[in-house]
Amino acid sequence: MQENKPLILVTNDDGVSSKGIRSLVEVASRFGEVVVVAPDSPQSGMGHAITIHDPIRLHTSDIFDPIQAYATSGTPVDCVKLAVYEILHRKPDLLLSGINHGSNAATNVLYSGTMSAAVEGAMEGIPSIGFSLESFDQDADFETSKKVVSDVIQLVLENGLSKNTCLNVNIPYVSEADFKGIKVCRAAHAFWEDRFESRKDQFGRPYFWLTGDFVDQEKSEDTDLYWLERGFASIVPTQFDMTDYKALETLKNWM
Repeated sequence: MQENKPLILVTNDDGVSSKGIRSLVEVASRFGEVVVVAPDSPQSGMGHAITIHDPIRLHTSDIFDPIQAYATSGTPVDCVKLAVYEILHRKPDLLLSGINHGSNAATNVLYSGTMSAAVEGAMEGIPSIGFSLESFDQDADFETSKKVVSDVIQLVLENGLSKNTCLNVNIPYVSEADFKGIKVCRAAHAFWEDRFESRKDQFGRPYFWLTGDFVDQEKSEDTDLYWLERGFASIVPTQFDMTDYKALETLKNWM
């Protein structure tokens, strides 16, 4: 490990060969020594899944040469666990996940493999950040995103993060000229109104395809969705303690 330089672990859920992680590695390497541990194939929508019924394969990759990199058959959370306990044998100074192809604003954070890797880092006591771009285009322009990533990394290295907290950073898909800045805010109360399309395969066997619409339920002016729609990147501090403290005393009174 290089002396006096932070050790930065980079992972994602789109896979080790995605354009988003290439952009993230490019920026992260300006701040410290980077080690990449990422899935060998797309793992979007895996949430906080871990692999327990199959072996996890791990092999080195020269995709970011000379940066040390590994590809795994596991989930994003598996990648973090393998990195800490089998590759680095220590906790990195910073964990970065992304840049995801597609937004992880509002309740998308619950489904996101990108953000679950960041949450896993927070559970391990590692300052962790998940980055997502509002575009599913695999060849999207990441220039605006790289500027946001650089600014946020700098702020976290200078100031640190609260214990058990990671950052969910979402970036609008706009040009650098149209980018308005960064807002710290809360997650919107928005979720998917799911639908299943009933289809048949070439053998006439029925199957279902999940689809639907992402609906903002409140339209408030202090949320990630509000600012993203206006050309700002959003930062939502995120934690893994899902206890509803408001309901806690009410439930105690039931007893």
